Amino acid sequence: MKTITVADVELRFSDIIGQVKNGEKFQILSGSSPKPVAMIIPMQTMDGHRKIGILEGIGIFNEKENSKITEEEFLTA
Repeated sequence: MKTITVADVELRFSDIIGQVKNGEKFQILSGSSPKPVAMIIPMQTMDGHRKIGILEGIGIFNEKENSKITEEEFLTA
């Protein structure tokens, strides 16, 4: 995964989208002390499976489209 600033995204958006189409992932940083604020990832990586907390790499949680429980409620239940 590559890390870029919001300014880089503004300047190189078409190039970044081209790289994303080829499977690259980007973490976007913002602020005077740059902190992660967003990610740009290829659509095919979004398969409905989310890795969560300590289960990352071990368990998978499948979330339905109209889920009525928040992530915070799920993690504290």
